[in-house]
Parts: sequence; structure tokens; C-alpha cells
Amino acid sequence: MPLHPDDHFLYALSSNNAWAGYKSHQNPHFFPKLADGQTPQIRKPFSPLSNSPQANRLPPVWLGCSDSRCPETTILGLQPGDVFVHRNIANIIAPTDINTSAVIEYAVAHLKVKHVVLCGHTSCGGAAAALGDSRVGGVLDTWLAPLRAVRYANKEVLDAMKDERARGTKIAELNVEAGVNVLMANVTVREAIEERGLQVHGCLFEIGCGGQQIFASREL
Repeated sequence: MPLHPDDHFLYALSSNNAWAGYKSHQNPHFFPKLADGQTPQIRKPFSPLSNSPQANRLPPVWLGCSDSRCPETTILGLQPGDVFVHRNIANIIAPTDINTSAVIEYAVAHLKVKHVVLCGHTSCGGAAAALGDSRVGGVLDTWLAPLRAVRYANKEVLDAMKDERARGTKIAELNVEAGVNVLMANVTVREAIEERGLQVHGCLFEIGCGGQQIFASREL
């Protein structure tokens, strides 16, 4: 059936069929192996965590933003099955969020990931909303409350910055740092750090150039 040029959903489905066919042709065992279960491991020669080849064989959990410009497997050059993922609006890590807590517990306690990576990004809409004084509306105001708390806790620093883009980047960094602190207080994470050397990292994805900067790594 010919696709209507404006039917983006059908176009995406068609693209998926093409992608699946290409992957199967490239590696006939790719999808059957994925269907057997997941053991997320970075197998590529590139890792945001280390230049060591050994680090590239260590499984991570990636906590990121829902923003469509930040697909983790794409920006890391990875494949399905390489990284365990959780994404939400503005990559907020709140101790009361059972969704995020469940992902962390499963990844750390059951998949035995070696790294927890919390990644924020520049030009974040959630960060911009938190910097504003007007309400977004609906459940979004409740969701963004932890990010607004970060803003108020760093009000003096943020208010001194006149460039809006710079302020947005700064609060995105502060949000990641706050999230890393929440992760470090998580019982499952702390036990894994003590028992087997789990590492927690915070990084920022620069949408304008495609690169990442790691600026927060934590140990007990």
C-alpha cells in the first residue's frame, strides 16, 4: 500500500521494517539473541565512562531525559541490548518516584550493572520551565517541583547569569548533580558500591555539538 507523504506513523513503521530487515541480514542471530533475554553490555570501542577497552565491556544503566534529541543508543553509538535505559522529562531523579526507583533496583540488584549514568542535556525544555515563574499546568508542575527546588537552592548563582542559554545549561548541570546525590542515598546503590564497586556518574549531553561531558562521579 503506498504511503501518504504526510502519514509519518506509517512511514516510521516502514522504516522499522527496513531497519529490522537490514539488521537480520547483517546478523541473522541478532534478534533471536535479544529475545533470549538481556545482559546489557557496551561492546563498542567507545564509552563515555572510560577510554579503557575493559570499561567498554561493563554493563550500564542509563538514566536520561525523554527529549527526542537524546536517544542514548544513538548518541553512544550502541545497539539494542547494550544499555538498560530509563528516561523521563528533564531526567529528574526523585527519591519518591517509584518508577525510577524500580528501574534502579532492577538494574543494580538483578542485572548487576557496573555503572549508573545520569545524563542531562543542554536546551532542556524542563530546565527552561523550571527557570520561569509561570505554571506549566497539570501534572507537569508537580513533576518539575524537584527541579524548581534546585533552582531556588541555587538562586543566587543562577540570577547572576544574564545569558538565558548559559542559565539553562547551568541548571541542567545542577539538576544532574542533585540527581547523583539522590542516587548515592539509594540503599540498593550504596550496597552495590560497597559490595562490588558500582560507580555512579553524572554527565551532560551538548546537543549543539553532539558531545558529552562527565562532571560528577561519586564514590563512598
